[in-house]
Formats: sequence, structure tokens, C-alpha cells
Amino acid sequence: MTGEGLVALGILGVAAPAMPGIVVKTKSLLTGRRGPPVLQLYADLGKLVRKGAVYSRTTTRLFRAGPVVVLASLVMASLFLPLDGRAAPFRFAGDLVAFAGLLALGRFALVLAGLDTGSSFEGMGASREVTIATFAEPTLFLCFLALVVATGDLSLSGMLGTPLAAAWPRAGASLSLVGISLFVLLLAENSRVPVDDPATHLELTMIHEVIVLDHSGPDLAVILYGSALKLALFGVLAVSVFVPRAGFSGPVALGLLFLGLGVVAVAVGVVEAVMARLRLARVPQLLVGAAGLALFATILQLQ
Repeated sequence: MTGEGLVALGILGVAAPAMPGIVVKTKSLLTGRRGPPVLQLYADLGKLVRKGAVYSRTTTRLFRAGPVVVLASLVMASLFLPLDGRAAPFRFAGDLVAFAGLLALGRFALVLAGLDTGSSFEGMGASREVTIATFAEPTLFLCFLALVVATGDLSLSGMLGTPLAAAWPRAGASLSLVGISLFVLLLAENSRVPVDDPATHLELTMIHEVIVLDHSGPDLAVILYGSALKLALFGVLAVSVFVPRAGFSGPVALGLLFLGLGVVAVAVGVVEAVMARLRLARVPQLLVGAAGLALFATILQLQ
């Protein structure tokens, strides 16, 4: 692992909690409210870490292990992303499968932790989470397929690195479709409007929030931080597709990345301000549409 890779990962880890803050602030300003500070999540995490955790007597070690596995899987997944626009700290042919598998492992651990409480309410949220994942994961692989066809590389370092920059002049339209599909996928994977509403308190509409309802103290802090990091990772995917950074020096490439992450956060806030949450039956249609964009991007390149 290079020094630049460590610095990039460290900055991403520190900056990740600011992304949800930018989203909420953007949404608040567009809807005529002041809203919480951009750095509110840092204060919330600090409070939760200092509190004690409460565990139900019906839970087992699965419940306690869930938050740890979620965060560990996301940190491992971040090692496969070329944050400097050229090469990731860990890379090998086919590492895109490992990246997707680590994201799926985190979701699986969180769903198991929710089911471990024995609550039918959390079981409902877990069922909805898995249903959305059934459509989201094929969409992610179709996006990767389009990038593989465009770049001719089976690693994320190639798909989002130098080969991607070389592919833009001849496959710009296809890559734009992939970027849009990844942005829709970002909304779904991170439980944002119009797929889910992280601010809702209505029992029948909660998805992700209901799964973590019984977590408290440091465990909840780990889950909240993991959610922010996951938002940042999908933001990195979208930014890397739209803005290839292989031709820039390390500091400039990192600057462009974090500027792009800010733009992504603002875009998510705009979507949440102008759209309402979709009915649950409409969510698969949204994700199928995103998958169709990625598939069409692949077909365009095969012509």
C-alpha cells in the first residue's frame, strides 16, 4: 500500500461523515429551513461513543457482531477503489467481484443483526432491505460490465483508472449512462429518497432505519459511520466514472475527487428536496430502469 493510498483512505475516512451533512443542509435550504450544521454527524458520533450500549436478552453474538462486520467490510471494500484515479491499494483481475461481495457481506450482517432481535417489525425492514438488494446488486454488476467492455480491464483500478480516461473520447455516451445508473444505485444502496427516507418515523414506511432500531451507543455510532462511508464509496464510483483523474497529479486528483463528492452530496440533497418517496412497489421499477441504462450502455459499445 503506497503512502498516497494511505493518505487518501485516511482523508476519505475523516471526511465521510460530512457527506450526509451536506445532503441534509442542501435539502433544508431548498425547502426553506435552516437545518442542522453540516458537521452534525461528527457531534452525534461523539455522543454515541461516550454512551453505553443496551442489549436485549433475546439477542445473541450475531447482534453484537453486526455493526463490526458492516464497518470492516466497507473499509476492506474501500481498499479496492483507486482514490487517486490510477491504482487502488489492493487490486487484482476480477476484484470487482470482491468489492461487490464485501458490500453484500455488510448488508447480510446488518440484516442478520436485525433478525436476531426476534422483532417482527425489524424482520419487516430486513425483508424490504433484501428485496431492494435483489434488484440493486444485478444493477451494480451491469454497470461493472459496461465499464469492463469500455476499458477492457477486469480490475477496478483499470475500470476507473487510466483505461477509463482513454475510453471517454470513443464511449462518452455509454459512460454517461453508466454514471447515471450508478447515481440511482447510490440512492437505493444508501436508503435515500426516493427509495427510502432516512428521516422518516412512520413504522410502515421505514426500511433501513427499522433494522438498526435496537442498536444503541457505540454500536449505533459504528452503523451511522458505516452508512456515511458507504455513501462516500458509491460517490467515489460515480465521480470516478464522470471525472477520470488518471492524468492529474496525486494532490490534484484527490482534490477533484473530494470536490466531486461534495457535488454528489448536493445532488442527493436536491433529489430529496424535489421528489417524494416512491411507493415500495415502484422501487424495483426504478432499479430495473437503472439496470436497463447500464445494459443499454453495454449494447452501444458492442455495435
